[in-house]
Amino acid sequence: MTKSRVIWITGLSGTGKSTLAQEVVLHLKAAGISVVMLDGDELREILGAVEVNADNHGRNRRLALAMQYAKLCRILASQGLTVVIATISLFHEVHAWNRSNLPGYFEVYLKVPFDELRRRDPKGIYRRFDAGDLSNVAGLDLPVDEPFAPDWVVEFEQGQTVATLVDELMKTIKVKQSK
Repeated sequence: MTKSRVIWITGLSGTGKSTLAQEVVLHLKAAGISVVMLDGDELREILGAVEVNADNHGRNRRLALAMQYAKLCRILASQGLTVVIATISLFHEVHAWNRSNLPGYFEVYLKVPFDELRRRDPKGIYRRFDAGDLSNVAGLDLPVDEPFAPDWVVEFEQGQTVATLVDELMKTIKVKQSK
């Protein structure tokens, strides 16, 4: 594994990005790697884009935010940190920029069918969309770009565990497991 890298975990709302990222960070820390986690929801709050409206959740603002996230990742990685980021940010422009500008860029794409996302719906996004109370929902009325060539794709399987996924990812990026 390179000294610093960026592990970009992407997928639609409810795919488990933050859950996976938190566990990856724990494993990397246990392996003695200097790591920081960034979460899209927290970054939206910091950057003042929390209010649900077309300005904050439309394509242009989402793209601008994703580029800010990517540039923050570059700054942190340039200081020798491994950055694990959990964000929707499904834009070909961002993925291309990341590949060209982020050290050790590793793209993880969590692919979960909409029926499962609607079942999970931890933030009530799909329920509110279906009720007509919410618009600009990534993957529904707001088109997203499925990654062209993610480094690792997780296709949803009933009964998958986060622990199994983390173990597979650690093997893929060649990090020794914690004991």
